[in-house]
Amino acid sequence: MKKTAVIIPTYNGGRIFKDLLTSLKQQRHQPLYVIVIDSSSCDGTDKLAESFGINVITISQADFNHGKTRQKGVEICLQAEILVFLTQDTIFTSNNSLGDIIRCFDNSKIGVAYGRQLPHKNASPLGAHARFFNYPEKNEVKSMDNAKKLGMKAVFISNSFAAYRREALIAIGGFPTHTILGEDMYVAAKMLLAGWKIAYCADSSVYHSHDYNLLQEFRRYFDIGVFHAKESWIRDQFGGAEGEGFKFILSEMKYLLNNNKWKFIPSAFIRTGLKFMGYRLGLGEKKIPISIKRLFSMHSNYWNSNIRSVKSK
Repeated sequence: MKKTAVIIPTYNGGRIFKDLLTSLKQQRHQPLYVIVIDSSSCDGTDKLAESFGINVITISQADFNHGKTRQKGVEICLQAEILVFLTQDTIFTSNNSLGDIIRCFDNSKIGVAYGRQLPHKNASPLGAHARFFNYPEKNEVKSMDNAKKLGMKAVFISNSFAAYRREALIAIGGFPTHTILGEDMYVAAKMLLAGWKIAYCADSSVYHSHDYNLLQEFRRYFDIGVFHAKESWIRDQFGGAEGEGFKFILSEMKYLLNNNKWKFIPSAFIRTGLKFMGYRLGLGEKKIPISIKRLFSMHSNYWNSNIRSVKSK
């Protein structure tokens, strides 16, 4: 088994973070080391990690960036061949999850692998459907050979549970340091264009889901639109996200009807409208004053004057 590092960015992880650390400790494949990069939590997240024997790197909240913070972990874990990234709100579903995703790299052409995400047991029907739609039961290998057929799905991965071959990650320049989000999609696109392949490992899974409120839905999709606007080369190479969005809407309606969750249909329609509005506004962010962008954004720190937008290589 290859030398592995697990890297977890945190901020006020709460009770679920303890569940993650417990499930990590129970993995049959134990990583070479685990690094927590904590954004100055005030709820004892750092102390909890240390109680599990984990090395904690503390940064300020203002310094956190989805790509930059993860790249910091890459640069710390120099001995690791495989770098596994988790978010603080995931929980392994079995004690084989880590080992199963690492085995994807037995194929020398795999640059990155991501696992299946199942909804938390208390997830709402809307949150649960999003996991089932994006993370099916069947394994898949994505490459430029099937990228045209897959469209934007070709570069869909999630750093809530993803593993990277160090060699491949370094070869494409590592994580971008100033994206609003989408650092995982950015790297996935770079890897495909460089000839690497992406493995979706449905056999390896975690519990992970969100139940966003209406404002959070709008803000998240505004940020997604900003990412796609600033990294327009991804849309140029792999197509836009609108087609996949339409498939999601149809799937969501079918899921709610088939599971007798009729009362969630009005909320689903409202959320769809807010997502579309947020995304389109994000795509046109250049015309919006920064003060308004901060208001619209889930990651308002991104718009601080000391942060410059990434220019695609």
